[in-house]
Amino acid sequence: MTYHPFEIEGADRPARWLVTCDHAANTVPPFVNGGTLGLAAGDMARHIAYDVGAAGVARALGRALEAPVILSNFSRLVIDPNRGEDDPTLVMKLYDGTVIPANRDAGPEDIARRLNGCYRPYHRALADLAARRADTIIVSVHSFTPQLQGRPPRPWHVGVLHAADERLPRPLIARLRAEPDLCIGENEPYGGHLPGDAIARHAIAHERPNVLLELRNDLIGTADAQEAWARRLAPLLAEAAETAGV
Repeated sequence: MTYHPFEIEGADRPARWLVTCDHAANTVPPFVNGGTLGLAAGDMARHIAYDVGAAGVARALGRALEAPVILSNFSRLVIDPNRGEDDPTLVMKLYDGTVIPANRDAGPEDIARRLNGCYRPYHRALADLAARRADTIIVSVHSFTPQLQGRPPRPWHVGVLHAADERLPRPLIARLRAEPDLCIGENEPYGGHLPGDAIARHAIAHERPNVLLELRNDLIGTADAQEAWARRLAPLLAEAAETAGV
């Protein structure tokens, strides 16, 4: 079977929205250490290998917004598409207490294979989708674990991340905080964006309105929950975009 480093769903959908999912899969391509990172199946099913539940939310959000969706098809532990190529965490050797055996001694040739086989094709496809119209809005869907090892529990249901462009995040945060049953984090559980990450590269550099959503993964563990969250978020995103005038 031919390996493809990304999937596009609904490429011909008409909306100006573009939904991205950088950490959609826990796939290890066959050209990376024979298709294994040397981790147990349980570790590959954890948040360290991919954003649990995020792909289902992204697909459902694309349907709700009538927007195309692009999803990676390689584990973030193979190479992280939400990092710049010169970021020291591009290929993680240790994550949340787990050593990644196949990454421990990964050299320049191995990393170049991962860049050329996974990372760069994904970003080329994302760039093409973002450029399909002049008024694209990018929504990046991620998820986070309720608790890292040795750390306190994370109370937020949804985190909204932003840095250089607050046009869409600001009204969206206000709208989400008006929901009485939600705990919303602003730049939580992570802060803003990193230089060279996917939003910086495809949104901020082109002055495209954008937002990065982090959903707590215990809330999106089933297809029904993923669909429900997407249907809840879609009108709030549309309302925020109208309020922002973007």
